Amino acid sequence: MTFSGWFKFMFRFWSEDLKAGPIKSLFHFRRIWEVAVLLIGGVTLIPLVTMALIDYNVTQQSVESEALMQTSRLVSNTRHTLSYFLEERKSALKFISYDNTFEELKDQKRIADLLENLKKGFGEVTALGVIDDSGMILTRSGSDMYSGISLRDKRCLEKIRATGAHVCQVFREDKETVRLGISVRHDLPDDSFYVIRTCLDASRFHEILASLDLRTGDDAFIISNEGVLQTPSRLHGNVLEKIALPIPEHSLETRVHEIMAKDEPLIVGYAYIPDSPFILMIVRPKAELMRSWYDTHMRLIGFLAGSIFIVILVILGVATYLVDMIYMADQKRAMVQHEAEYTNKMASIGRLAAGVAHEINNPLAIINEKAGLVKDLLTFKEEYKGDEKLLKLTESVISSVERCSCITKRMLSFARHINMSMQTVNLKNVISEVLEFLHKEAEHKSIIVSVDVSEDIPEFESDRGKLQQLFLNLTNNAFAAMGDGGHMDIAVARDGDEHVSVMIRDDGCGIPKEDQKRIFEPFFSTRKRTGGTGLGLSITYGLVQELGGNISVQSDLGEGTTFTVVLP
Repeated sequence: MTFSGWFKFMFRFWSEDLKAGPIKSLFHFRRIWEVAVLLIGGVTLIPLVTMALIDYNVTQQSVESEALMQTSRLVSNTRHTLSYFLEERKSALKFISYDNTFEELKDQKRIADLLENLKKGFGEVTALGVIDDSGMILTRSGSDMYSGISLRDKRCLEKIRATGAHVCQVFREDKETVRLGISVRHDLPDDSFYVIRTCLDASRFHEILASLDLRTGDDAFIISNEGVLQTPSRLHGNVLEKIALPIPEHSLETRVHEIMAKDEPLIVGYAYIPDSPFILMIVRPKAELMRSWYDTHMRLIGFLAGSIFIVILVILGVATYLVDMIYMADQKRAMVQHEAEYTNKMASIGRLAAGVAHEINNPLAIINEKAGLVKDLLTFKEEYKGDEKLLKLTESVISSVERCSCITKRMLSFARHINMSMQTVNLKNVISEVLEFLHKEAEHKSIIVSVDVSEDIPEFESDRGKLQQLFLNLTNNAFAAMGDGGHMDIAVARDGDEHVSVMIRDDGCGIPKEDQKRIFEPFFSTRKRTGGTGLGLSITYGLVQELGGNISVQSDLGEGTTFTVVLP
């Protein structure tokens, strides 16, 4: 079955226009179906989609919030680690200043011993020195004796004088070595001071950041407040290079915000390291953080789409089924109403036929009597005995009267059996009576009718009136399907011990395959333009069912149609 055929079968009410038929429908089925689908669909799908969107937004915001909080915690914890690292080194320098006199610290051997102890305690210490309040190096020990210990930038000395301690930005000692300087001030009784300064291997910063539990695509690094990288960055450059990202605004607290970099959303968490020029930054691609959510939301969308598809199918199925039930009930109502009208019409025709037959029979009897008298007079009077012409005319009148009498008898017989119930019938006689009514039409259209009734067909109990109506409908359909010079064959045979089969075949236009399953539906007709009501075969089907039989059709387009009725 093609899609259009399936659509028409499933939506039988869709293109049916009962208003053009003999009985108007009480409903506009297409509109009922559309309203039902839209109403049920709206009531069902709008809450479903609304809840899905709310859940989608809430879940997305929750995942984003969790990603921001996770980044904030990671930055905050790392900030504390770095702060503790720097404070620990500052405390060690302060302990040295309190544990040794100024004179002891000016001793080169003492400084060398202290440096050795610091190396054993911290490992990354590479140099140690003492500087007076003018910036002059008093003693020093270690690998970078000058570049790491000297305070070449007078601003560093001013910051030490003002704050008591100072952490400088990292500097490159050579191509591969990066150092970090930490200085601590110690005041003397004469209002002067000296500075204990140490140099550390800056790779320790990188080790701290490398130990963080980061996702694929995350990047953690330290920059100066001027935007210069203090540790290598996986994505944004190497040490002492200017970073391309904007420098975060100063804040005493850990902050997380979202920025766009090269059309890619990034979540940036940062924190200023107290008492240092450093800014800790952790940069995370938002897409990576939201990947689990993206996978979940794709499954959610798939589930929602599948749910909507199933709901729509159920709505369409239920609405179609219910409207189809209304449609079929309305069809049955219309069919019953039309059958009642048809039965009343047939009863009226029967009464009219009986009245006409009775009224015609009286003058026919008089005509027949007078014609017989005229014939007798012509026979016995010598002057007319030899007039053959008058005798033939008289016999013609008598034969015409006999023919009229036969017609009126058939009309009376048909009228008597319209409303009759079960009785003994002879199937051959019933078919002959029906064909007598179509005799003139067959002659007019040159249709050849052949009847073959098997000799072993017994008389049986049935409703004679329904049989007459049944065969009249089928033969009328066959005549309508054939053109001039057609052939109609009627064959009656036994079908087992309990049934008789009547086959009515014509060589007319035939019925299309897609219409053969619908020809017994009420008001379905392929001849509506030529006056067909679509009720003949429907009523025929009902008559066969009432008689306890069944009817089938076999047809080829352009070759003809065969109806087979099996009766008990």
